[in-house]
Amino acid sequence: MKHTISILVENKFGVLARVAGLFSARGYNIDSLTVSETQDSAISRMTVVVNASDEQVLEQIKKQLNKLIDVITIIDFTKKDYIERELVFVKISVDKKDFVRLKKVIGRAKASVLVRKEDFCIVELVADQEHLNNFLGQLKDFKLVELVRSGRIAIAK
Repeated sequence: MKHTISILVENKFGVLARVAGLFSARGYNIDSLTVSETQDSAISRMTVVVNASDEQVLEQIKKQLNKLIDVITIIDFTKKDYIERELVFVKISVDKKDFVRLKKVIGRAKASVLVRKEDFCIVELVADQEHLNNFLGQLKDFKLVELVRSGRIAIAK
């Protein structure tokens, strides 16, 4: 099961390494990690997505995170009502003929074309993970040159 955890931390050198180290020490791979300042530049928010089937080990990780001096608050969104989003940029090699077909896919997904050149375009989409994955699946008939995907961000409702 995927767990989305938000961690408010002091914005200091080495905090990210210590937090990530707790997950890796327990043998969990971090599926997604996003870190940024909050409205207070002294505080950062880490949003971590981890695939963990053992809830007891995850609870232990949260307890150990709480013991870190730089950790302020931990929110596990797994059983809460929340909104999540990710950002994806896709550079697609496309000629004029295929661009018409691509534009239909882009329109259905409510994505945006950021750059259009003769032989490629760059498309942006902000959505939840399921919508992004569906969109990327619809692009399988096109030649993807580059794909950049942000980590997940989340906020409680």
